[in-house]
Parts: sequence; structure tokens; C-alpha cells
Amino acid sequence: MTTERWLDQELIDRDLDELDLVEVELRGCRFERCRFRDARLTEARILSCIFDQCDFRGAHLGSATFVGSALVACEFGMTDFFLTTLRDCKLTGSTFTEIDLSHATIAGGDWSLVNLRACNLHGLDLRKVRFGEADLFSANLKDADLREADLTGANLDRTRLTGADLRGARLDGLNLPALDLRGVHLDLDQAVYLARCLGALVE
Repeated sequence: MTTERWLDQELIDRDLDELDLVEVELRGCRFERCRFRDARLTEARILSCIFDQCDFRGAHLGSATFVGSALVACEFGMTDFFLTTLRDCKLTGSTFTEIDLSHATIAGGDWSLVNLRACNLHGLDLRKVRFGEADLFSANLKDADLREADLTGANLDRTRLTGADLRGARLDGLNLPALDLRGVHLDLDQAVYLARCLGALVE
């Protein structure tokens, strides 16, 4: 069966709700203010595409692969991310409403200013992902690998971090003493900084 392909298409303010795009290949396309509510993109391949202010609530993205794409200021709620891959993607300003991402693959990319409140990222490999000023309030980051990730200015209030690996991560602007760091892996510089924040004299 021939794979359906959309190449270099540009759609603005289009209603694509419930559209069947299973196994479709999207390459170099741009979607602006489009609605993908309950659309089926299962096993789709999305390559170098731009989604600007699009609505993916209820969309089925299971086993879809996004590579080098931008999903900027988009909205995700009740969205299926089971076995979804997001590789080197830009998610700046997008909102994820209590989404389970624990079975997705997030490889690099820019997740700055993303709202991930109460989302499940348990056990994910998030090395080198940029989370600058992201809202991770009450998110589940247990056992996540955040080595060399950029968490500058992120909101980690009530974030569950047990078992997370923060070695080499950028933690500028975080109030480390206020976080629950039990079982968290820190490198020596981070441990010294934490000790000094707590009033210890490190010599």
C-alpha cells in the first residue's frame, strides 16, 4: 500500500478534526491555527514541519515520529503519546494538560516555556533537553535522566524527582534547598552549591 504524502503544504485556520492521517508522511508542511482534535496520526512521520498555535486535544499520536519539527504554542490534552518519538523538536510555549509522556521518546530539542504541569515523564531519557522556564509544577520526573539538561528558571515546585539524575544539568535560578532532592543524583559542583545554600562552610 502506498504511503500518503503531504509535501510543502501550508494550511491556515483549517479544521482537521477527526481526520484520518494514519501512517501519513508530512514533510516541510506548515500548519497555522489548525485544529487536529481527535485526528488520527498514528504511526505518522512528520519531518521538518511547523505547527503554530494548533489544537491537538484528543489527537491520536501513538507511534508517530516527529523529527526536526516545531510545535509552537500548541495545545495538548487527552492526547495519545504512546510510543511517540519527538526528536530535535521545538515545543516552545506549548501546553500539555496532565499528559502521560512516560512511554514517549524525547531526544533533545527545545521545550522552553512549555507547560507540563502534573504531566508524567517518569523514567524518560531527557539528556540535553532545554526546559528553560518550563512549568513542571507537580510533574513526575522520578528516575528521569536529566544529565546536561537546561532547567534554567524552571518551576519545579512539588515536582517528584526521586531517582532523577541531574548531573551536569543547568540549574540557574532554581531554589535548590526548597526542592525535595531525596534520592536525586547530583554532581560535586551541584552538591557544593546546595551545601552553601544551606549555610554550610565548604572548604
